Amino acid sequence: MQYSRDVEEMACVCKGAKHGPAPIPEEGKWVKAKQIGDISGLTHGVGWCAPQQGACKLTLNVKNGVIEEALVETLGCSGMTHSAAMAAEILPGKTLLEALNSDLVCDAINTAMRELFLQIVYGRTQSAFSDDGLPIGAGLEDLGKGLRSQIGTMYGTRAKGPRYLEMAEGYCLGIGLDENGEIIGYKFVNLGKMMDAIKKGEDPKAAYEKNIGTYGRFDQAAKVIDPRKQ
Repeated sequence: MQYSRDVEEMACVCKGAKHGPAPIPEEGKWVKAKQIGDISGLTHGVGWCAPQQGACKLTLNVKNGVIEEALVETLGCSGMTHSAAMAAEILPGKTLLEALNSDLVCDAINTAMRELFLQIVYGRTQSAFSDDGLPIGAGLEDLGKGLRSQIGTMYGTRAKGPRYLEMAEGYCLGIGLDENGEIIGYKFVNLGKMMDAIKKGEDPKAAYEKNIGTYGRFDQAAKVIDPRKQ
């Protein structure tokens, strides 16, 4: 350690109070984190690229400072899906600090990593008050049955009004309108469940019809339109 001449000639003054780090909640415990290995928890972060054409939701399950599980979900940019594939390979096994300083291929994923880092090192995690945290595999539970991202896709114009294209339940087949032309429900097909049934050997047409459902007062609709064609 090198000191300037001015510092070397200074009188030595003792430090009084010893202020340690404030404890943060981690997996059901209060922890005074002093190094990356002290950090544990599962949490999410959302990021975006510089032109804001795409976004990423990143979920990490961290144990003792090491990423044990990563879920990378992207939206809005076709190239981001390939970046997510690489990021899912890069992240597991890295420490939080390594991950923060790694090129995760896509600007949106890098930004999500930064935002997630800020949350987790300050104790703002989903598992902050869960004893022993959440098991590895908890990230997949966010996807539900069929393991598909929860995506909402809606479109609207001033001239023609709104169109529901994709809801949490699935791909929208039709939207129901009342006598005033207002939406009162929609019909959907759950693509994740449908594909699971087909993979098990079920007839594709039967699997399709079996996984169709409705929401709201769709059955009372005065008119049904295809949101992609009408």
